[in-house]
Amino acid sequence: MSDDQLKPETRALRTGIHRSQFNEHSEALFLTSSFVFDSAAQAAARFSGEESGNIYSRFTNPTVTALEERLAAMEGAETCVATSTGMSAILACIMGLLSAGDHVVASQSLFGATVNLFNNILKKFNVQTTFVSATDLNAWEAAVQPNTKLFFLETPSNPLTEISDIAGLASIARKSGVWLAVDNCFCTPILQKPIELGADIVIHSATKYLDGQGRVLGGAVLGSRELMMEGGVFSFLRTAGPTLSAFNAWVILKGLETLKVRIDAHSRNALQMAQWLAAHPKIERVFYPGLQSHPQHALAMRQQSTGGGIVSFEVSGGREAAWRVIDNTRLVSITANLGDVKTTLTHPATTTHGRISQEARDVAGITDGLLRIAVGLEAVEDIQADLARGLS
Repeated sequence: MSDDQLKPETRALRTGIHRSQFNEHSEALFLTSSFVFDSAAQAAARFSGEESGNIYSRFTNPTVTALEERLAAMEGAETCVATSTGMSAILACIMGLLSAGDHVVASQSLFGATVNLFNNILKKFNVQTTFVSATDLNAWEAAVQPNTKLFFLETPSNPLTEISDIAGLASIARKSGVWLAVDNCFCTPILQKPIELGADIVIHSATKYLDGQGRVLGGAVLGSRELMMEGGVFSFLRTAGPTLSAFNAWVILKGLETLKVRIDAHSRNALQMAQWLAAHPKIERVFYPGLQSHPQHALAMRQQSTGGGIVSFEVSGGREAAWRVIDNTRLVSITANLGDVKTTLTHPATTTHGRISQEARDVAGITDGLLRIAVGLEAVEDIQADLARGLS
């Protein structure tokens, strides 16, 4: 049976296995900085690309390759390039594919560090960005300029879980001659396949659900071989060096083995949590794609298979009330990470989006009363009781 015929949970366990001479069952961990050649001629052939094979773990390592092959199979991508973090995946995509003078159209509903990357770092290299509504297709089309090369978005967005129409944006991108890149961190390939919907590039922070237990950092860029390899993403990583370590790749490989069962459980718990929050008198609004009250609920249910594990909600009383909820918890983890088996809680306005301007937060709808909970695998009733203390 070919990989194309396997279901996602099977691909997460059986793709990318290359056993060594010891015929190990679990994937081998190759902790080595470099690889030995049989001769000077072979070394020259490896470095020139005439012969395939491992050279140096900054850009070739069997454990990292196994992760890349497995994740590519799960996303339905031709190839994958692993990176040291999710942010380095975004950076590699931009630096590998764009040039000074190019233009990007991006969602205004992005992770705070991503906004800062576009606004503060890439601008220094004369890559300009126009931010538009994540949900307004007309705004994306109107923002296209002659030098536009890339559409960039995350869906669902962080933290308000706005849903962008990937197929609709892919149609505009093709007509405009630009690439569409989708950050698939919240959904993972278990819930959403951007490439099947027309995206050219998929971005991951493997630190989140792909690892799933808050252990290591990692990232990935996926797409066609032309874009990933010949197009420049791999070339940038090989030279600049923000690549994934073999150990972190091995940990994430182990995480992928349980991704399907974890995502299913996260989604069930998150829906139950969202419904409970929506009925609470101290909560003004709940943001969760699985609720019918979500503005893009119908689109989410066509584009994703469930609502996912992230719920955001506005507490009556602004920042003081939101901080009271956080400070009265005894069980959940007060941390800005997400995608962990343990429930995490954060105040986006002062953490994940604290370094962007107040104006940018206002445009993105990130209020002082907003909290984001990444619902873990504990008993939902225990998490609800933990939050209830600060909401009483």
